[in-house]
Amino acid sequence: MTARLALILFLAAGAANPVAAGDRYALIVSGANGDDSYAEQYGRWRQSLVSALQESFGFDDDHIVVLFDGADDAHAATADVVRREMQALARRMTSDDVLFLMMIGHGTFDGTEAKFNLVGPDLDTREWSALLKPFPGRLVIVNSTSASSPFIERLAGPKRIVITATASPVERFDTVFPEYFIKALTDPAADLDKDGRVSFWEAFIAASDGVRRYYEQSGQLATERPLLDDNGDGQGREAGADGDDGSYASRAYLAADVPGAPPPDEELLALLQKRAKLEADADELKQRRPLMTPDEYQKEFERLMIELATVSRDIRRKQRT
Repeated sequence: MTARLALILFLAAGAANPVAAGDRYALIVSGANGDDSYAEQYGRWRQSLVSALQESFGFDDDHIVVLFDGADDAHAATADVVRREMQALARRMTSDDVLFLMMIGHGTFDGTEAKFNLVGPDLDTREWSALLKPFPGRLVIVNSTSASSPFIERLAGPKRIVITATASPVERFDTVFPEYFIKALTDPAADLDKDGRVSFWEAFIAASDGVRRYYEQSGQLATERPLLDDNGDGQGREAGADGDDGSYASRAYLAADVPGAPPPDEELLALLQKRAKLEADADELKQRRPLMTPDEYQKEFERLMIELATVSRDIRRKQRT
């Protein structure tokens, strides 16, 4: 059986809800701070995520492991502690369980390997891949740091969702992606299909849009373009781009499995995503208006409005069926 066929069969078998019954675990690794300003920011992101896991998603306290710069020796974000905790989690988990791993901090790329910066020696993509190999359950891996895109290629595989803050290792400036991703996990506005849950795909879309708006409003060129891979090919896809990724992630949630919950309508999700992108393009067009001739602006505006009206009509038809 080919790897591609095995992945197709796996996705088909888990079509209703790929992150189904089983225990849920979370490992949050907040790496080396660098300076005090980052320590405060990383601490805020870390605490927001822990609060969401406990209060919104009902994670058991002993199923959440948090490692960070400045913690006691047992919880320090060092390579040795990361190895110890990941080995312990791999022993606890079964094939029905899910691990949510999020990396917060700084990342680097030396031209050959990408690394996530820890306290002391770092771990590169090859070492992270080896640590994740023994895990029997489903994995959701979010590297929210700079220069994180090589993690897509190294860590992608069946039963895995891999998200990175950047689409290229040369995107090496500090990221704002974790701010928007953590917020999106519990934001009702991120729930595109209004089923009462935010999937990882929906959180990724909302966070990507938040990142784009951040750079537009600050008048800066974007130095991060988030990617998501969930089909195991190690390529990844940006939220507004065409591609095969997104189907598995649209059926995966941090929330516990809801018995009898209907599977998401992927066609409706795609239409909702397209509408959100067109609305974002319209906002961007308004900002570019002073740089365009009246004819150029009017032509582009009419094109967007026609496409937006068409997509909105298709959404209404889907919602009535």
